[in-house]
Amino acid sequence: MRELNIPDVANSAKRAAARIAELVRETPLEMSPKFSAETGAEVWFKLENLQHTGSFKLRGAVNRLMTLSPEQRAAGCVAASSGNHGAAVAYAMNKLGVNGVIFVPEQTSSTKVDAIRSYGGDVRFFGTDGLDTELHAREYATQNAMFYLSPYNDEEVMAGQGSCGVEIAAQLPELDDVFVAIGGGGLISGVGSVLRQHNKDVRVIGCQPSASAVMTRSVEAGEILDLPSGPTLSDGTAGGIEPGAITFALCRDIVDDYVLVDEAQIAAAMCLYMDSQHQMIEGAAGVAIAGMLAKKKELAGRKVVILVCGANISRETLLSVIS
Repeated sequence: MRELNIPDVANSAKRAAARIAELVRETPLEMSPKFSAETGAEVWFKLENLQHTGSFKLRGAVNRLMTLSPEQRAAGCVAASSGNHGAAVAYAMNKLGVNGVIFVPEQTSSTKVDAIRSYGGDVRFFGTDGLDTELHAREYATQNAMFYLSPYNDEEVMAGQGSCGVEIAAQLPELDDVFVAIGGGGLISGVGSVLRQHNKDVRVIGCQPSASAVMTRSVEAGEILDLPSGPTLSDGTAGGIEPGAITFALCRDIVDDYVLVDEAQIAAAMCLYMDSQHQMIEGAAGVAIAGMLAKKKELAGRKVVILVCGANISRETLLSVIS
């Protein structure tokens, strides 16, 4: 795969934003008095937890399906997901009349599996790490002459996720910092490219759980590493990165700083958000909030956006957070 640059991704994201507008919700950007007082910054939340399917992943799934050829659509799609991408692909396939199969890791939460099935998705289980699931799904797609729809390692998927950045730039043109949770890097690559093109001085800060910090450690090492992931509330970002992923170079070049947060920080951030904002969020969103709180001493007087990437959390996980 070719190495992409900021203009490539930013311009593709702008085209994607126009293409997917009829199927994807423009989500609100809301200022939080509570978090602003907590940090001394002007803190805004980009509410992708209110997106159709409860996650930003719908943007990339819709854009990729809409850019397939008629022959590719007819052959069907295969996806791999810890939950949110699968639900997004199932929803998009249902809306666009495309058939397909969605593989998920064996430990995927029942809430996310039920969501995929509710949109008509054919769910199949494979592996215990997201990377294992991805590699199996790619092989299945090849063997069955179907299109593999990657959760992040695809230019058009990344462009779709970047449409969120197009909205942020229009909603808050003078922002200073954006905090984004990182798994495979598609969201931060797309959004970061758009915002960096919009204003070269915007700081893009990537947040990961300490239990699964594959992108952070890979950027530090200068290459994609094969590392184990431990249990984390942020199941949506957990797991390895596909070898040769196009997101790696973008994360290396766009992200100004990486913040690692532990499980206690994630849970505390989730509770603070749900208590003050009165909205459900999942662990990956808590990672971005916790990352911002960890750096709050640097943020006084700045306009800060936190991307609240999703709301899909199982009842059992939620109880473990609030108890």
